[in-house]
Amino acid sequence: MAPASADLGDGTYRNPVLDADWSDPDLLCVGDDFYLTASSFGRAPGLPLLHSRDLVNWTLVGHALQLLEPAREFSRPRHDYGVWAPSLRHHDDRFWIFWGDPDHGIFQVNAPEIRGPWTWPHLVKEGKGFIDACPLWDEETGEAYLVHAWAKSRAGVKNRLTGHRMRPDGTGLLDEGKVIIDGDRIPGWFTLEGPKAYRHDGWFWIFAPAGGVETGWQGAFRSRGFFGPYEERVVLAQGDTEVNGPHQGGWVRTGAGEDWFVHFQQRGPYGRVVHLQPMRWGDGGTSRSNEAESGGGRPVLGDEGAPVAVHRKPRLPPQPPSAPATDDDFPGGRFGRQWQWTANPPPSSRLRSSRGDPHDGWATQHSGDGLRLSCVRTADAHDLRRLPNVLTQRLPGSPATVEVELRLDSEEPRARAGLAVLGDAFSWIGLQREADGSVRLVHRFAESVAMGAPPTPLGQWGRERDAALPREAPEGRARLWIESGAGARCRFSYDVGGGRQSSGQVFAATSWRWVGALLGLFALAPVGGGHAGAASFTQFRITSSSR
Repeated sequence: MAPASADLGDGTYRNPVLDADWSDPDLLCVGDDFYLTASSFGRAPGLPLLHSRDLVNWTLVGHALQLLEPAREFSRPRHDYGVWAPSLRHHDDRFWIFWGDPDHGIFQVNAPEIRGPWTWPHLVKEGKGFIDACPLWDEETGEAYLVHAWAKSRAGVKNRLTGHRMRPDGTGLLDEGKVIIDGDRIPGWFTLEGPKAYRHDGWFWIFAPAGGVETGWQGAFRSRGFFGPYEERVVLAQGDTEVNGPHQGGWVRTGAGEDWFVHFQQRGPYGRVVHLQPMRWGDGGTSRSNEAESGGGRPVLGDEGAPVAVHRKPRLPPQPPSAPATDDDFPGGRFGRQWQWTANPPPSSRLRSSRGDPHDGWATQHSGDGLRLSCVRTADAHDLRRLPNVLTQRLPGSPATVEVELRLDSEEPRARAGLAVLGDAFSWIGLQREADGSVRLVHRFAESVAMGAPPTPLGQWGRERDAALPREAPEGRARLWIESGAGARCRFSYDVGGGRQSSGQVFAATSWRWVGALLGLFALAPVGGGHAGAASFTQFRITSSSR
């Protein structure tokens, strides 16, 4: 079943236009096409690339980052690390993506086409605490600039934006940088971050959110010079709506001359869903500046600065309803673009790849349909949060039913495979090979852990426990379901040949600190020698219960 589209079919759309964790979105328009990217943190491949012709109906067309750098450091799961708040630009007939990794610095990749080939990541500015990087090429002067925010957890400072002159080829910076907007000097502003830089009507503009992920607002700053001084204005806030913290995103102008703005909304276990707001240039918003003295218009977002729930679509040619794919039949053993591993694969897996895909070693190709995952041997079988070989996709932001067929082909005792809801807490249902050769249906879970908590003396973050008593699976196969209801409260069920049966208690999905809960497929085996066999997944489906 195709995922639900935000297009209502009557010339209007409903927010969110991307109802899943497409965190920290940025977008641009090239010709008749719109492209969007988002944070991907520690998952591989990273930097998703989405395409639309009308800003409402989107499809996922690829990724710009096949492996995270440094590759060895991301060979294990680092769920809240890696790619933070990328910026997508088009300059000199190339697509560019800049992002900040809070532990390593500012990177960029570029490509002649949105589908690639993308360059290997280039480190533009090395150091800790640099996040939310955005380039700006001034077409009037030929100058290039870069602005970024700060992560206090790494640098000890935040609530400020630093600007640099940049080499026009995007390979490096030309100065030590200067604080161009200091949020501590603006009454009531805190956690200023996520800048997006533009040139418009003779002004340098920086769109930047403040106030925190869950309750913040969107600001717009302008100056006659890139390095300031800047005037600020709040251009989007929750107001009387139900859209908390409507901020951090990008502005785009259509070929018809309309202006639009995308931003995220933090929705707990679902992560950051994406909204589309109309935008115009006028006198809306609130500022300490005097409009008459400053001159020119200011951006007005949404309904006079408040988010819209339903609105007229952009004046663009009609498009068929679409949304990023979720279902997968895994033709030839290949998985769709919607899937990401929880970390980089090991070098040995890359070498085994027969098609140049660095993620192919954990998923074996074959002539039929269905995903065949190798039962990877691991000492961390008790904790899916620590496994790099979990194949994931985003949890839908509205009630839905997830189902998949599983067959366990491994003969290895204690080998297991299953379907999971993965976050700071996790729960999974699947099959396990017992010492006597039988296969059982098992359902297990682990509770949340404190953010940043060290392992227990046993080296574990909350060992998993049974969510229900094991059941015999005499044919070594099962149909598995997860029903995600309001608030991402999940009910598990299965069929091992006697009809569908419910399993365990309701499980409340949880996010990590910055990443929404994920759906995952996995196969593993205990530490030992030799190949441990595989598990096969077929007919993965997500059916929307409502929108």
